[in-house]
Amino acid sequence: MQSSKPTHVRYLILLMLFLVTTINYADRATIAIAGSSLQKDLGIDAVTLGYIFSAFGWAYVAGQIPGGWLLDRFGSKKVYALSIFTWSLFTALQGFVGEFGMSTAVVALFMLRFLVGLAEAPSFPGNARIVAAWFPTAERGTASAIFNSAQYFATVLFAPLMGWIVYSFGWEHVFIVMGILGIIFSLVWLKVIYSPREHPRINDAEFKHIADNGGMVDMDQKGKKSDGPKWDYIRQLLTNRMMLGVYLGQYCINGITYFFLTWFPVYLVQERGMTILKAGFIASLPAICGFIGGVLGGVISDYLLRKGHSLTFARKAPIIAGLLVSSSIVACNYVDVEWMVVGFMALAFFGKGVGALGWAVVSDTSPKQIAGLSGGLFNTFGNIASITTPIVIGYIISSTGSFKWALVFVGANALVAVFSYLVIVGPIKRVVLKEPPAKGGNEVTGNLSQAHS
Repeated sequence: MQSSKPTHVRYLILLMLFLVTTINYADRATIAIAGSSLQKDLGIDAVTLGYIFSAFGWAYVAGQIPGGWLLDRFGSKKVYALSIFTWSLFTALQGFVGEFGMSTAVVALFMLRFLVGLAEAPSFPGNARIVAAWFPTAERGTASAIFNSAQYFATVLFAPLMGWIVYSFGWEHVFIVMGILGIIFSLVWLKVIYSPREHPRINDAEFKHIADNGGMVDMDQKGKKSDGPKWDYIRQLLTNRMMLGVYLGQYCINGITYFFLTWFPVYLVQERGMTILKAGFIASLPAICGFIGGVLGGVISDYLLRKGHSLTFARKAPIIAGLLVSSSIVACNYVDVEWMVVGFMALAFFGKGVGALGWAVVSDTSPKQIAGLSGGLFNTFGNIASITTPIVIGYIISSTGSFKWALVFVGANALVAVFSYLVIVGPIKRVVLKEPPAKGGNEVTGNLSQAHS
């Protein structure tokens, strides 16, 4: 590192996080785009498809805490690279399940989706960890919103492409194409990603700017010298009212996300009578609005912070306003005109994007010694929705024969998240941990952000 005009290497790091999260969510969405054709070819019903949709979530949730621990123990670069490679390999293998008989194919598909979820578990804790290391506090909301908004960009970019692939070549090819893309990207990741202190392109001026303004620049260096986080820290986080409120809010927000990632294309085909090709393009429109809302929510939050508002107000205001808007998804039950249905879906996804600031809150509140573990615990609770949402909606459709109550269920998730942030979370501030008794009981106040309340 040399002293001169500050470099902007952190923006390259953010671009990498955005790209890897785009691939991450595209791989999650492959099953949704292929779902209707796959359901027809394999002869499976809505409940079975719901369970296949949920397979990712079972493993993703189970892997969050171990994934966060691995990140804290071995650092973000290597653990994340292995994660990208393995989830991409398992995605590609899904393209070959059609070679088996129906029952074997269903089991194989469930298991491969399960393995994709397990391999992806370190991804979002890794994102939050890298943002905490590379970005000052006042830039962290925007940075977190940008990588989180990649989930919408994935649909914008890949839903039409994957819809075209299914329409032209068959559902199997979607998995193969996306798997190969991810494997290639894992090699790029190893060439570009470093910690701030180790990156060959950063200079002293940028490093000092990050370090002096809240960036945890030595996070991985410290993690390599330790034996990993202490498990008593989990108990402390689980007894913190603020964090429990954040966990509940994230569960509900992800309930909305996983409707769009799993059942939304099926809704367009089966409830609204669209072809899969048209559904692929239509699905990208709400995602564009979600992407805009996702970036806007982070920009607004950091703007409020720079204007002197408390961290609590700066984070909560966009979250609550956005989720109230997101509950408008229920209005789709009362319109029949296609453009109005798409319009309300777009409005709901825009609101969800504005309100999806949970990862910024995690970066603001997590103690530095367990940045990965704290993010993993947060994502564990949030992604229980990846299990429950597809299954609940599958049963609703099976018992009612339509998606109307499914949309009510999704809208209710938004309102419960609003309640959580209004009533349960309270002031957003750093978490103070106590060392386990065996270590002397000293308090550790390490945090991922400057102190705001």
